[in-house]
Amino acid sequence: MPGQLELLAPARNCDIGIAAIDCGADAVYIAGPAFGARQAAGNGIEDISRLCGYARRFGARIFITLNTILYDSETDRARKLLHEIEEAGADAVIVQDLSLVTIAAEEGIRLPLHASTQCAIRTPEDAVFYEQLGFSRLVLERQLSLEQIRKIRKAVSCELEFFVHGALCVCYSGQCYLSEMLAGRSANRGACIQACRSRYDLLDSSGKLLVKDRPLLSLKDLNLKDRLSDLAEAGITSFKIEGRLKNISYVRNSVRAYSAEMDKLADGKKYCRASFGTVSGGFTPDVGKTFNRGYTDLFIDGKRGKWNSADAAKSMGEEIGTVSYINREKTLLRITPAKGMQGLVLRNGDGFAFVSGSEVTGFRGDICEGLQVRCKKIPGLHVGARLYRNLDSAFEKEMEKCPPVREIRVDLHIIFRRLESGFSSDVTAESEDGRKISARFAAGNTAAENKERMLGLAAGQLSRHSGCYSFHVKSIDTDNAGEMPLLSSSALNNIRRQLAERLDSMPCMRRPLMNKGRSMPCAPVHAAATYKDNISNGIAYALYKSLGAEIKGMAYEKEHPAGAELMRTKYCIRHELGLCPRQKPGTKPEPLLLMNNGRRLILNFDCAACEMTVTGA
Repeated sequence: MPGQLELLAPARNCDIGIAAIDCGADAVYIAGPAFGARQAAGNGIEDISRLCGYARRFGARIFITLNTILYDSETDRARKLLHEIEEAGADAVIVQDLSLVTIAAEEGIRLPLHASTQCAIRTPEDAVFYEQLGFSRLVLERQLSLEQIRKIRKAVSCELEFFVHGALCVCYSGQCYLSEMLAGRSANRGACIQACRSRYDLLDSSGKLLVKDRPLLSLKDLNLKDRLSDLAEAGITSFKIEGRLKNISYVRNSVRAYSAEMDKLADGKKYCRASFGTVSGGFTPDVGKTFNRGYTDLFIDGKRGKWNSADAAKSMGEEIGTVSYINREKTLLRITPAKGMQGLVLRNGDGFAFVSGSEVTGFRGDICEGLQVRCKKIPGLHVGARLYRNLDSAFEKEMEKCPPVREIRVDLHIIFRRLESGFSSDVTAESEDGRKISARFAAGNTAAENKERMLGLAAGQLSRHSGCYSFHVKSIDTDNAGEMPLLSSSALNNIRRQLAERLDSMPCMRRPLMNKGRSMPCAPVHAAATYKDNISNGIAYALYKSLGAEIKGMAYEKEHPAGAELMRTKYCIRHELGLCPRQKPGTKPEPLLLMNNGRRLILNFDCAACEMTVTGA
């Protein structure tokens, strides 16, 4: 049996989820009414049910994010919500808080549990712990290499999921407490202020200013579109796109691009897609044209690169050239295209951005003629400024007006028979997911004068589209009588429509999704639990105690322990600046200081683990 490959898309709401499925997603992850790790992206149960119904047409899956930590006052609501999610038709629940392991077992919830990336699973030992708690899938930490993924794959039998595209947290997911420390808004509660995207001054231990006013903790966005084969070989089965707060054009574009790449892998022998249906037509995807901070493949090869998003934590888009002329009023400019952009075409409504000092300024082009742009007065714009296009209006219109079509292939075998009562059309239809129909349709009493011409007309008319199905006549013939009925186009169309209706009445055959089932956990002893285990309620506390753990601290949000690591990360500012001892022998990895509006953060460097930590000063 070929291994399943799943493209997992984000959705802020039901309509975006439907668009993702239409563009080729095998699964969609979306928040329910509460406890999703993006407070601004909740959805009602009715919408979840509607999305699940649409996904069923293609055997696609819907996963619900219930991945915040929970307080004691919230566990009863979470208990009820699990039942509502299951009744709505969801396929799995993505969780962080381990109280839900106990609750799911007590409530008899049949849905698979997926361990969120917020669980910071980055070692084989972490993976074994979560698998033995009953998780059917592990969403791995982003900052892993292929070699680390292979080691985890050898250690567990459950499914592995990995982010392949989108925004990156600078630290290990689920163990970032900076937002909570600075503003009382917990990332683990879905309320992150994204302090990693803020601008900082960097000072050495003597107080010398090294870097001024830059987003030093902001990473580029992840893009592993060209590495899907490597990840599949390493054991990843679900390829996840980040972006539950992104708009519909971002989701359409990224899903369409990654689906096309996955189709190249899914040859039906070694790999197959986890859902059904072929996506065709519509716009041509280009991930460079929707929101990104520049792209990186991060640590996938076990090597460091330039991961910082440089001058801006915002989406700059594609660099198109430099400003070569500005009129006195700063309302008209001309552009000299960058290398490789000689065929640049600008259109009215395009969005542009440039960096002036420490600020990123964006503006719209009201009238674009050739390489000349008329716009409102733009303070700070100057000759020589590097100009980026962060909104391609023509591309956005193309995505909106020309969406692709996703259809289930149905093969038809047809025999026309001469019966005592007249002609019949005996049709066998088999969809690519395995649904099979045998039906007989009345075909009138009149024989066609030109049999071959009528056979050709029938084959052409029946090899068309109806609903979400693409029909293909594989064989067509007559019985021993050799006569062919005379059929109108409308009669043939009616046969095709009736076949589509009968297929709709049958559930799409779905590929299996791993489900380890619910039972009270019997996991290996967890030696000690600290604030990094994010224990925030009594049920999770009791679970850890039952595993033999010594509880050394509750969740950071509950206690704010002094001196706690606010972040730990593979990203290293010393390495980015060429100040790593491995880059510059003799350099001491002394602490550095980040400053922002009088707030100080201390950077320490664990060179043995090749990691950087952030603590409060």
